[in-house]
Amino acid sequence: MTEGGGGNGVGRAGLIGLGVLAAGAAAGVAIERLTLGRARRRARQELDAAAPFGSLRGRPRKVAAADGTALYVEVDEPDEVVPGAPTVVFCHGYCLNQDSFHFQRAALRGGLRLVFWDQRSHGRSDRSRSYLDGMPATIDQLGGDLKTVLDTVVPTGPIVLVGHSMGGMTVMALAEQHPELFAPSDHGGRVVAVALIGTTAGDWDSIDLGLSSAGMKVWRRVGPGVVKLLGSQVGVVEATRRAGADIAAVFYRRFSFGNGGKDVDPGIARFAEQLLDSTPIDVVAEFYPVFSAHDKAGALAALPPLPVLVLAGTDDLLTPASHSAAIARTLPGAELELLPGAGHLVLLERSDEVDRQLARLLRRTGLPLPEQVRELAADQP
Repeated sequence: MTEGGGGNGVGRAGLIGLGVLAAGAAAGVAIERLTLGRARRRARQELDAAAPFGSLRGRPRKVAAADGTALYVEVDEPDEVVPGAPTVVFCHGYCLNQDSFHFQRAALRGGLRLVFWDQRSHGRSDRSRSYLDGMPATIDQLGGDLKTVLDTVVPTGPIVLVGHSMGGMTVMALAEQHPELFAPSDHGGRVVAVALIGTTAGDWDSIDLGLSSAGMKVWRRVGPGVVKLLGSQVGVVEATRRAGADIAAVFYRRFSFGNGGKDVDPGIARFAEQLLDSTPIDVVAEFYPVFSAHDKAGALAALPPLPVLVLAGTDDLLTPASHSAAIARTLPGAELELLPGAGHLVLLERSDEVDRQLARLLRRTGLPLPEQVRELAADQP
């Protein structure tokens, strides 16, 4: 990937790219009429104190990836085991962690065995050892991590995989590497259903991120170099990031939710800010290049025998709904659900609908399910 031309050219290009984004942020600040200073900080503190989001915890485990990176996993055991019910494994997105599935966890816990894990370098997992040793991050490596988690924490029984954003890419990588897991159960397969939420099978560089054609042309040319440069200046960037919390909040809402987050509960918007703020800038830089290289359209060939849910918000700027529609077109048996007006963090923004669709996917497996899941699947919107 290009780094903006090298030498002083990188610096100039970086400033141009940052200027494009800063102009958008400044406009957003003017439109949002954000409260300044202590009042804004006090409002955040009140939301933090009142909101339960991200508070659900399971039994913690550490799983060693192939390169020795310790992956943090939590397991929620059911109150009463339903024989034959699947284990549901959740794979979170870029710059997030397992807590992004807070609402889905709340809706399904107590009835099913649930597994949540933080992808390498994210959340409570350790920083990627191979990256620290000079190897680039890859989606294929994340697929290998998921296989290790399954082997260690879900060694037997049927599995339902739920992947959001980068987590959906992780599921695709696993399907490419281990198609036998996705085979019919009478042929030894163990994955019985898949949910792909707000994700893409490739062609990342075609996404315009909601920018004008001119702005996107600049960002495509200089963006990777800007992100790499910022990732090398962790101390300065993190200090500036904290000082510019109001501007960051505008970015987060714009790229996380539909309609710039205007219709989202303030507590949920604040929770999204916390998730994104918790990801250090060098981790942002570590994974940013993987999306241009991501191409797993061929891996979808492993999925047609299975019930598949493809779900996205129609206003998703990061992984547009057209990419979900393209995935669904390659999977004749898939159910495509596009939620009008929702953005990239649809699992937070429209949690009730996402919960209901996941329950209906579980019902499509034909496996025994607890009553609470059957009732949720039967709910009308």
